[in-house]
Amino acid sequence: MSAASRALPRSTARFRPRRAALATAAGGAVAALLLSACTSGGASGGGGDTNFVMGKDGISTVEPGKRDAVPDLSGKTVAGGQLDLKDYQGEIVVLNVWGSWCSPCRAEAPNFQKVYTDLKGQGVRFVGINTLDTSNKNALAFEKQQGITYPSLSDPRGKLLLRFKKGTLSLQAIPSTLVIDRKGKIAARSLAALSEEKLRKMISPVLAEK
Repeated sequence: MSAASRALPRSTARFRPRRAALATAAGGAVAALLLSACTSGGASGGGGDTNFVMGKDGISTVEPGKRDAVPDLSGKTVAGGQLDLKDYQGEIVVLNVWGSWCSPCRAEAPNFQKVYTDLKGQGVRFVGINTLDTSNKNALAFEKQQGITYPSLSDPRGKLLLRFKKGTLSLQAIPSTLVIDRKGKIAARSLAALSEEKLRKMISPVLAEK
């Protein structure tokens, strides 16, 4: 028996290996979640009748009369401000779920910034949801590196995503993107990283709606 073990009470020495094993298991679970979440071609998170119709391009759409309302999304932004999606009622919102740890998110970020710059004068808002980031510093660094100028809600534990109707968004499909119509309803969805062309194609029909 080592001197360190002799110095500890018997109960502490007995449970120390178990505590270490639990900590290792917890860390592994988080790592596995991040690995499974970051994907270039995700799938819907479980069942639920969301009326999405998948197109050949991987973009799912919903007819105007069958759309579900976006849930309440409000809170602190990555930059430290406050944001409430209700303030954008009457405008189109492109909602992008991302993480600084996610390679496909880094790949698509310049496309989002470019399209945002082009369309912001036409009543199209862009909002991010930064999720599963263990440090806000990482998220801020990501935004700075990618030149992102639109706001992102901070959602380190994925609680905002759980507000969506089952089958709409999933922590196992990041990045993912929704287009919200002027009435605050979900019109289109992608569960994969988007090129500039696909992002524009996703927004255009909703922008054309009156």
